[in-house]
Amino acid sequence: MKLARLLIGFALTLVVAATAPAQSGRDLRLALTGDSILTQRLSVYEEPEYLRLVALIRDADAAFTNCEMLFHNYEAPAAPLSGGTWMAAPPGLAREFAWMGFDLVSTANNHAFDYGAEGLANTLKALAEAGLAAAGTGENLARARAPAYFETRNGRVALVAAASTFPAIAPAGEQRQDLRGRPGVSPLRHGAIYYLDAENFAALAGLKRALGMNDEGETADRLEFLGEEFRLGEPPRVETRADTDDLAEIAAAVREARRQADWVIVSLHAHESGESHELPADFVVAFARAMVEAGADVVVGHGPHRLRGIEIYKGRPIFYSLGNFVFQNETVAFLPAEMYRQYGLESHRGPADLYDARTENDRVGFPAHPVYWESVAAEVLFAGGRLEEVRLYPIVLGHGQPRPQRGRPVLATGAQGEEILGRLAELSKPFGTAVDVRDGVGRVRLPSR
Repeated sequence: MKLARLLIGFALTLVVAATAPAQSGRDLRLALTGDSILTQRLSVYEEPEYLRLVALIRDADAAFTNCEMLFHNYEAPAAPLSGGTWMAAPPGLAREFAWMGFDLVSTANNHAFDYGAEGLANTLKALAEAGLAAAGTGENLARARAPAYFETRNGRVALVAAASTFPAIAPAGEQRQDLRGRPGVSPLRHGAIYYLDAENFAALAGLKRALGMNDEGETADRLEFLGEEFRLGEPPRVETRADTDDLAEIAAAVREARRQADWVIVSLHAHESGESHELPADFVVAFARAMVEAGADVVVGHGPHRLRGIEIYKGRPIFYSLGNFVFQNETVAFLPAEMYRQYGLESHRGPADLYDARTENDRVGFPAHPVYWESVAAEVLFAGGRLEEVRLYPIVLGHGQPRPQRGRPVLATGAQGEEILGRLAELSKPFGTAVDVRDGVGRVRLPSR
């Protein structure tokens, strides 16, 4: 019996050793940024604050941004649905990301399918020719889920990317032995449960009966209405939950990357918010934590075009949104007829007319609010495989400048930089994270070891 127990224990040890995530014992310096919508060259500018930012990115072992741009020459027609602006820039412009020092990019976002499968394929080709490792989209679901890898002197870095915000036509499809998969993004679908107090729950149940709707599946504390789930509960609230299959598939990609690389970054493009625009939705928080548990060293969020808080979870940083890094969304050269119709513009009008109409000459939308033009670049340092430091560098993107000039990042200095870092510190408090500001740089106060 004793020998049998020893053999069983030895076998279990082998199983655990084979499946447990292996943590790197190396040092690493990462530079992380948020959304990059790039339509103009970056390599022609020479301001000191700009070049200091470029040096920060170049000096990292690996640098990441979300590529929220499609690189093509309009070979394919615009898709019937888009993520907002139908994105397009010349393929050669992808090299500007490499010039700045980026190595890894996510392509999983709500603009990935603005020009269909051909626009996506041309984008991936341009990024590959620029030497950038891209994750989050592909010719089928398996390729979209798959990690991308980048080699550094301090180890191999993997990137797994997904999006929770996308038009209905964008998710990649599974490949079968008898049918090709569908190109698209790696999706993180999600749903909501609406909790109502007794009075409102009874009123909704009464409305369903008055309309003669089917009550199949209805119970004393649960009902469905117009495709949404409602439950009896107080206080009234909305709870969001990630699709369990998507969550499991993305976690499996992270576990694969954990065994194939020394370092793992997970990227999520999520517009969805919680109780306020500054707070991520419940499912985003649950997703980020699950990715750390699956083996991610860093989780980096983007999508809402504004900063959100930072969490240190099990010794690993989660950035719920790093805001904008490059925001040149008003110099896209050509746009489809559907977008002009949205603003009641005739067919002979051009992009400048459209942008004027959309923003009411900069009085509404993104140009009207500084919050979209202030963000941070994050520097994450590991020593011996452990999180050593998280530094935050405030940046500004030219709010109030003319359309051709705004959208390019430079380091923020003085009171403006301190205001940005102070706001990020407040956004991080709900996650139990403190940010100290010293000499114009934010530093996350790490839990005592």
